[in-house]
Amino acid sequence: MMGFGFGGIGMILFWLIIVAIAVLAIRGLISQGGRHSELNQSASEILKRRYAAGEISREEFQRLQRELGNV
Repeated sequence: MMGFGFGGIGMILFWLIIVAIAVLAIRGLISQGGRHSELNQSASEILKRRYAAGEISREEFQRLQRELGNV
């Protein structure tokens, strides 16, 4: 009754492979999430993009510009 036939070493290898797959999957999701490019933008550029996309109203856009000192 050796289970996988590898004993303790087989179980360690199994978990190492599972962890490696999980790490690679998470890294792939993060790099494709689109938020990486947003980190390289200034607050003003992000605000303009959100207004152009209709995510915020004109009033909110103007208020946030004043708070950022971009008037």
